[in-house]
Amino acid sequence: MATKSASDIIRDGLWSNNPALVQVLGLCPLLAVTSTVVNAIGLGLATLMVLMGSNLAVSLIRNFVGESVRLPAFVMIIASFVTCAELLMQAFTYELYQILGIFIPLIVTNCAILGRADAFASKNAPGPALLDGAMMGIGFLLVLIVLGGMRELVGQGSLFVDMNLLFGPTAADWVIRPFENYPDVLFMILPPGAFIGLGLLIALKNSIDHQLKERRKVNEPAPVSSGSKRVRVTGNVS
Repeated sequence: MATKSASDIIRDGLWSNNPALVQVLGLCPLLAVTSTVVNAIGLGLATLMVLMGSNLAVSLIRNFVGESVRLPAFVMIIASFVTCAELLMQAFTYELYQILGIFIPLIVTNCAILGRADAFASKNAPGPALLDGAMMGIGFLLVLIVLGGMRELVGQGSLFVDMNLLFGPTAADWVIRPFENYPDVLFMILPPGAFIGLGLLIALKNSIDHQLKERRKVNEPAPVSSGSKRVRVTGNVS
């Protein structure tokens, strides 16, 4: 299997093959915890750590694991990194860990992580595998943040509430309230709002892709006609 270039890996993770907007994987935690930005960042960072660690570990052992135990080995590696992320959150962001609850351990079952381990990390060298995990994780994190910001702003009329749970007491003043006396829109905070918000993001991405495709068609040079040409021969023929 030919190794992708670094630019292709970056483009795939952030846009072309984004795990949330294109692969549509890992939606359970994505839809469940994105009621606020801080929840989205907490889950996104944990997922990013697990993706990078598991991709690197799977790539390192790819030539030493037989086909029969390949997937169980991958699951054990992912579970180990999820445990590390869980312990770190318990130690440094315990209140946020309590809010996220079961969705941190459930990262083990995230199809996006197992899919990258099987489809990419097990077939590529550690460097590209680590980059792929980082880009897929960052792409997933960005979607979480945008969706969390959208739901928090529309649902509560604020942004960056409770950021001190993740970044410490200095982040308590990061709250932005652009509207005064804003009536809370409970619909956006509940699961139906998450589905609608994600659907809007997917539609926006598809629209941008369509516009870029049409623009490339316009900028492409017109094909040269292959019609026959009459050649005029001059000179004496003996």
